[in-house]
Amino acid sequence: MSLYFLKKALLALGQLYKAGRKTSSPCLIMTLLVKNEEMMLEKNLLFHKAMGVDGFIITDNNSTDATPRIIEKYRQLGWVKEVISETATDYEQKAWVDRMIWKAKTLYHADWVINADADELWYAPSGNLKDEMAATSANVLNCEMRSVYPEEGKPFWTWSRTVGYVADYEQYGLSLYSIFERQNKKVMHRTDGYLQISMGNHKVRLFPQRTQDSAVRVYHYNIRGKRQFLEKMINGGQQLERHKGRHGGRHWRYFYRLYKEGKLEEEYDRVIGTAVLPQLEREGYVRTDTTIPDFFARLARG
Repeated sequence: MSLYFLKKALLALGQLYKAGRKTSSPCLIMTLLVKNEEMMLEKNLLFHKAMGVDGFIITDNNSTDATPRIIEKYRQLGWVKEVISETATDYEQKAWVDRMIWKAKTLYHADWVINADADELWYAPSGNLKDEMAATSANVLNCEMRSVYPEEGKPFWTWSRTVGYVADYEQYGLSLYSIFERQNKKVMHRTDGYLQISMGNHKVRLFPQRTQDSAVRVYHYNIRGKRQFLEKMINGGQQLERHKGRHGGRHWRYFYRLYKEGKLEEEYDRVIGTAVLPQLEREGYVRTDTTIPDFFARLARG
């Protein structure tokens, strides 16, 4: 065990007296790891602030678009508590997210943390993400992921269809890593007892650990059109090639291999099921879900 991990374990042990205690008015910090997210970032911040997030810690990894300007705008408003400019060109997601969690815990006194990506909107049916946090003695809450079907030429927050898991993807001619693949749940967690986050933020280690399912749903805009898909897979693949570890990012590695073979563009249609979309709709794999469009409509009305 590394000295760093041992120190975290000893700190968690020292917080055992807080285990199982509800927090009536929790401080909630969201961490975001971003790169060239001008399309989504501002709406992400507006959405989650309205959902009860108290503040954001953002790591910006070499963005070259308007992302830094958006971050600075909301830093000046006081929403973004800290900005970390990460200039590394490898892909150390776990380490970068872990750094933000510890800042949320030790510098900003967060009771709970949500480790999100810019393409995720965490929706609480009650209207406030803190409601379940305040009501539970668990310290890890599992949240369902729902992929949102891309609609070219329309703002992403108006898209009104989500997709279900297609087990037999070959029957429909879908990609191995299509938008219809199984979505693993994501977690939001307390800071007391925190030890380690997983790659992709799907799991977390706390001591002690008490996990339960949550009503919170994560709307995932993992595909936002052909151009964004190609740029994301090429950039992610290049970063992972430089990553010192061998685990994580399997889909990026898959698509990056196709890119090097000149096959990535034709794979995109298999990713979103273009040729079989009417069939997928008839069979219930593509469903109408107006949760997010309705939310932003209410937000616009004030």
